Amino acid sequence: MSRHPAQPEVPCVLIYDGQCRLCVTAKAGIERLDRNTDHRSPVRFVPYQSEEAARYLGAEYRPGRPDMAFLVEADGQLRRGLDAFLPLLPGLRGGRLLLALMRVPLLKPLAYLGYRIIARNRYRWFGEIQPR
Repeated sequence: MSRHPAQPEVPCVLIYDGQCRLCVTAKAGIERLDRNTDHRSPVRFVPYQSEEAARYLGAEYRPGRPDMAFLVEADGQLRRGLDAFLPLLPGLRGGRLLLALMRVPLLKPLAYLGYRIIARNRYRWFGEIQPR
């Protein structure tokens, strides 16, 4: 995990693929779950296809479709892929259970493999949202 400058007013930023139907639906679901809890997660969502995402990611940014999601933490630490979502889980309903399951020796590698397979095939399986 590398360090990147984070903007001080935002505790963390989740950079997601704004053209992937699965990613946009997951973002909306996380926001909906977050609204239904007493504790608001300190996350702001930024689409990968934005200048803001390019600024946050710096040299990590590549034009085109991203291979994974990114989480830029308040201290500038950059998390990629499934690791971008793990810090968000405690604030979501059922998230603590999912984190506990990740401690089971065989489940964690399977979760990472599942993330990679879904990320690689997300456009084929779930479709694309055309930019406006």
